[in-house]
Amino acid sequence: MERGFRFLKDPFFLASSIFVKKPERVIALSFVMVLCLLVYRLAEHLLRRQLVATEQTLPNQINKPINRPTMRWIFQCFEGIDLLHIRVGSDFQTQVLGLQALHQRVLRLLGPAYSQFYFFSP
Repeated sequence: MERGFRFLKDPFFLASSIFVKKPERVIALSFVMVLCLLVYRLAEHLLRRQLVATEQTLPNQINKPINRPTMRWIFQCFEGIDLLHIRVGSDFQTQVLGLQALHQRVLRLLGPAYSQFYFFSP
């Protein structure tokens, strides 16, 4: 069992710090990883489909316009966005810091369900 799931202990998957010697845990971790990859791929498919439908492009790593970005690149673009929670009296206000025009464009392409996570209206 251990040999077939060697990829789980690859540092890229960040699973080496997780106890995965029991078959049940290996299966559970594999299931979570498959679900994550499914969501990842669905988001990539949605973004690419919207880019083609609207005849838009996004810049890649070397600032070349492309209509088939990877979600890995999109996630890297979204690094550095922070939430600031401010308490004013008994109320809390939340602000999104670092949201740039590129991020807003990606969120518009993905749709309102994604935009609401960043308190951004398309």
